[in-house]
Amino acid sequence: LVPTDFTKVGDTALEHAIVVAKAIGAEINCLHVIASKKGISEARMKLDTLKERIQAESNLTITTMVRIGSIFEDIDKVASETEASLIIMGTHGLRGMQFLTGSRALKIVTESSIPFIICQERGIRPSGYQKLVVPLDLHKETKQKLSLVGDVARYFGSQVHLVSPGETDEFLKNQLQRNIIFAEDYLTQRGVTYSVEITDSKSDGFVKSLLKYAASVDADLICIMNFYDSSFMSIFNQSYEQQIITNDAQIPVLCVNPVETFVMDRAAFAP
Repeated sequence: LVPTDFTKVGDTALEHAIVVAKAIGAEINCLHVIASKKGISEARMKLDTLKERIQAESNLTITTMVRIGSIFEDIDKVASETEASLIIMGTHGLRGMQFLTGSRALKIVTESSIPFIICQERGIRPSGYQKLVVPLDLHKETKQKLSLVGDVARYFGSQVHLVSPGETDEFLKNQLQRNIIFAEDYLTQRGVTYSVEITDSKSDGFVKSLLKYAASVDADLICIMNFYDSSFMSIFNQSYEQQIITNDAQIPVLCVNPVETFVMDRAAFAP
């Protein structure tokens, strides 16, 4: 499912969806949400133009929908109705005044049980997500995203970069090490190539180190758990997640909401 506002970031989200849909054999549902009936005709005309262009360029199946309502409610409703396995959405970053800013995008992500890829204006390479950066922090739920990471890596032949804070406290260090070992075992069993990076920063400075590392390896995707409602890291009143999805390098971010009981082989990218 791709919500669009017909701006540059909306077009970028569609570019991501096209590459992903080709890789996994999926269909694309393109959604535009309007406030009143007045905009229906114009919205349908724009969506029809998008549909014709995408089908001509990619030969993919695409469905278009117009909804009257609120993006905060209708995106998740439409995703459930269409049984979407992934939502790809654009954000205008911290200064965006149009469709979605970083904090508003996270509000939508938090309300959904479906994984999101959030992108800014940076486009996707034709080869897809070749380099995945996966932060492993102190949250016990951080392992839950590995199923999705493993599936993305399998479809695109990706290299996974596991990144962890450099804690000096022995208890925290051991906890992080256990997460790393779990991730290494999980990826090894699935034939996914990976590397491990321990940053110089502790958890309270981890975001900056993570983003610096992701930019240094020219990452195609950063994969995070969304703890927006209970984030323990905050800089200038921005959540851990918001800082990541509005990163200056404009690296797209895969967001997965934590669940209480997680089945490892249930993933959006399952063949």
